[in-house]
Amino acid sequence: MVGKNCVAIATDLRFGVGPQTVAFDLPKVFKINNKLFVGLPGLLTDTQTMVKLLRFRTNLYELKEEKEISPKTFSNMVASILYQRRFGPYFVEPVIAGLDKNNKPFISAMDLIGAPVDAKDFVLAGSCSEELYGMAESLWRPDLEPDELFEIISQCILSAFDRNAISGWGAIVHVITPTQLITRKLKTRQD
Repeated sequence: MVGKNCVAIATDLRFGVGPQTVAFDLPKVFKINNKLFVGLPGLLTDTQTMVKLLRFRTNLYELKEEKEISPKTFSNMVASILYQRRFGPYFVEPVIAGLDKNNKPFISAMDLIGAPVDAKDFVLAGSCSEELYGMAESLWRPDLEPDELFEIISQCILSAFDRNAISGWGAIVHVITPTQLITRKLKTRQD
């Protein structure tokens, strides 16, 4: 979700196989650099493979170019990796959130084969994305300050968990600003 010179990314902490909960401390959002995060909801083994591949490719890029990767470039790299595997795809739906070198917010999401959706407000992915749309559309507004952005993204995700039985067991929210990274855990229903 985009704010005024800030961006937020949130996820639940549940790891499950269908309706069965296996764990409730699974990270699905990964830090690429201080101003860039990627969320990878989907099949756990493919998430782990993608994280390792993305870190490897990002390190190669930064060594070659001698600068940090921008969110737009990172999004293109992710889309390219997914499209290369289109006939045997990784079962992940990446969500990218970050600030560029001018501290302009950038968010993007894509499907299994890397078709990107760059948005100016919010993007959604995962098992409860249908439940998130209504709250995100009704609560989001332009130029949210970091505290307001945290509150709105938290309300959206908590509301979605109440409507989706296979999501939840806690949440984590990252708010990226030009000067700091704010990470907070939310306690949610655990049934």
